[in-house]
Amino acid sequence: MNAAFCHEIRVTWGDCDPARIAYTARLPWFALDAINAWWEAHLGGDGWYQLELDRNIGTPFVHMSMDFRAPVTPRHRLQCSVWPSALGDRSVTFRVDGHQDGVLCFEGTFVCVFVIADQFKSQPAPEPLRQVIAPHILSA
Repeated sequence: MNAAFCHEIRVTWGDCDPARIAYTARLPWFALDAINAWWEAHLGGDGWYQLELDRNIGTPFVHMSMDFRAPVTPRHRLQCSVWPSALGDRSVTFRVDGHQDGVLCFEGTFVCVFVIADQFKSQPAPEPLRQVIAPHILSA
């Protein structure tokens, strides 16, 4: 059975607001950083950068949804569990759960579509990527 990929993020003082918790806008950034790390770990190279420039494959987001469960602070490393939860004909859905010190801080769903990058034209999920993604699909 496959396990989620874990990406660790060091939350810093600069990520926080006067209430001493991470700015709300930083949480999607942390999740997207974790998804990019998933691509890097499973494709090698530079994740999205490599997909876009070397393979001419874009993956723009068409949907993001997050639920916030507990504050994120600099006190502990943020452990982001990442996995693909669905693979459609032209899209992939990622799930990201963020934990600190064993506490669920946020959970999110992120849907990307596949495009020919230099044309920004929709395309079916390329077969080489389907082969990478499919074995890692886990339900939420």
